[in-house]
Amino acid sequence: MILNVALLFAGTILAFWISAICGGGASLILIPILNMMLPASLVPFSLTIGTFTSSASRIAVFKKHINWKIFLWFVPFSIPAVLLGAYLIKYVNPNYLQLIVAFFLIANLPQLFVSKNKKKETEKPYPQSALALIGFSAGFISGITGAVGLLFNRFYLKFGLKKEEIVATRAANEVFLHLIKLIIYISLGLYSNTALWLGIAIAAAAIVSSYTVKYILPHLSENLFKKIGYGAMVISGITLLASTSGKIAQQDQIVINHSSTAHKKVYTMSWRNTRMALEYKANEGVEIEKTVQPEDLPHQLKERYQSLMEHYDDVQVEKVYALGKKTTHEFYCYKNNVLTKFKA
Repeated sequence: MILNVALLFAGTILAFWISAICGGGASLILIPILNMMLPASLVPFSLTIGTFTSSASRIAVFKKHINWKIFLWFVPFSIPAVLLGAYLIKYVNPNYLQLIVAFFLIANLPQLFVSKNKKKETEKPYPQSALALIGFSAGFISGITGAVGLLFNRFYLKFGLKKEEIVATRAANEVFLHLIKLIIYISLGLYSNTALWLGIAIAAAAIVSSYTVKYILPHLSENLFKKIGYGAMVISGITLLASTSGKIAQQDQIVINHSSTAHKKVYTMSWRNTRMALEYKANEGVEIEKTVQPEDLPHQLKERYQSLMEHYDDVQVEKVYALGKKTTHEFYCYKNNVLTKFKA
């Protein structure tokens, strides 16, 4: 435990340095690390302790750079959204939202190849009223995952903020969200002693990072700052995609298989209790087979299912779709590990 905390502390200082240089992203960098130490539902608590401390310390260091116009548009809409997101964390699997966030981050890849001059010609700033939607979205996603970071950094860049302004304004916008999330997570019991100690390690590292990074930012040009920001978004997205997709595949028992013979090729995917197969036969064409639960069968086929269950140990049903043919059902009946197949 002590070794894990020490490694997390060192990694967090580096992550928050990168975060400040990129205008955000430490949380998205830390999510894959915390996923290896905590259940997904407890990761937001640890992250939020650290991000709250980071935001508060950055406000202290960069307070004169806060853009108050953006703050006054963002915060009123983000607070009710973070309440909703934190409440739904008990009912929504955070891994699926993290997967969506990963694709959103990777979508910034083209921005790395836009020249400085072309960017000035083609990019148009968003209207200030768009901050209401951005604030709501940031609050909702932050409430469920515990992180926003780089996800909305692109919007700050499009408002024309300088690097110090992005760091300061983001901190001011998000400090209230983090405080509200902490209260909600504790009230819902979404914490543990381990999550608390990991969060304290992140918080201590965040303070060290905030007070040392002010000596780094002046040496970066605005264009380099933006390039690093977009690059970090893409890297974070790829990392998050790899770690989250693996957890989802394990959690939901997602398995993809392929088999082939001279006359038939079959691709199958299993997900939870559902199996789907794409089957190609040289003489029959393409068929798609999908697992069907007994309660979803038409009345006549339900009777057939009940009748077969009286004679077999297990009966599984698949619906078969074929181009230009009538949809059919197949019953896979098992008795003493011997398969008998019926069509209907």
